[in-house]
Amino acid sequence: MPADLIELRPQGLYCPPGDFYIDPWRPVERAVITHAHADHARAGHRHYLCSAEGAALLRARLGDVELQPLAWGEAVDCHGVRLSLHPAGHVLGSAQVRIEHRGQVWVASGDYFVGSAGEHNSTCSAFEPLRCHCFITESTFGLPIYRWRPQAEVLADIHAWWQRNAQAQRPSLLLAYSLGKAQRLLAGVDASIGPVLVHAAVEPLNAVYRAAGVALAPCRPADAVSRAEASRALVIAPPAAHGSAWARRLGDFSDAFASGWMQLRGARRRQGVDRGFVLSDHADWPGLQSAIRATGASRVIVTHGYEAVMVRWLREQGLQAGSFRTEFGDDGPQSASSM
Repeated sequence: MPADLIELRPQGLYCPPGDFYIDPWRPVERAVITHAHADHARAGHRHYLCSAEGAALLRARLGDVELQPLAWGEAVDCHGVRLSLHPAGHVLGSAQVRIEHRGQVWVASGDYFVGSAGEHNSTCSAFEPLRCHCFITESTFGLPIYRWRPQAEVLADIHAWWQRNAQAQRPSLLLAYSLGKAQRLLAGVDASIGPVLVHAAVEPLNAVYRAAGVALAPCRPADAVSRAEASRALVIAPPAAHGSAWARRLGDFSDAFASGWMQLRGARRRQGVDRGFVLSDHADWPGLQSAIRATGASRVIVTHGYEAVMVRWLREQGLQAGSFRTEFGDDGPQSASSM
């Protein structure tokens, strides 16, 4: 049996023949980064490699690091290992890592999005199915209860909520992760309803998306407008802003959270918001299943999320399955605003 191309070490996921790590959580010499979320892209590595589409975001997050960007599908040789990056559809620049060595092909998915009926995230390159022998997959929403409605239906609900609030002269505070979810909302909302305002943590990332050619609704910093002007506005802010002095400056507002976790009523109640809109940048249960099937892999390794449930389902399908206990986050309701 050929040796594993990726193994779990204290620093993270390691490729022994290529001598590099994928999204390591402790400082290493060579780090391949799937995307710029803080649990996958950490400071302190000597050399970074990421997708060209995600390079500006990574620099915005980490500063002037030693960074090698790769175009989609461009291959580099790492001590005889052929490495290439392919779209994951999660956020701008999110990548799957394909490695090939001595006839074996492994793919590490990072975080990825595959929606119902092939729906994709319009703010980044769509997920690309890759054939491989072993697929390392996330399982953030790896339970049958997680099934996403079409984005257009969710946006229609958000618009109706915003319109009702605007008519009552109440700001609509919509909580969403600063990187990825905020931009996906800005790409889809109807700015004719009223002003669109954003938290200071969101706007610098909007600038990176716009520079990459992603069309976002016109918006202004929330701190730059009066309370009267904000009364008809949609205000997009990270979850950490909830309950803060910053939020209280908006006055009598209605609040909501846009997240896949809002599929569960208890999650909305624990978050303490008026509304929950189910919108995720991760694959749902059918999406995970379809992505795994598309790889043709006979072996699957499951990372962060509902590993045990996914491993059991995979074994029921006749696949060789196991899990890696990583230190990646789950983008849960209590996650840091940088997620």
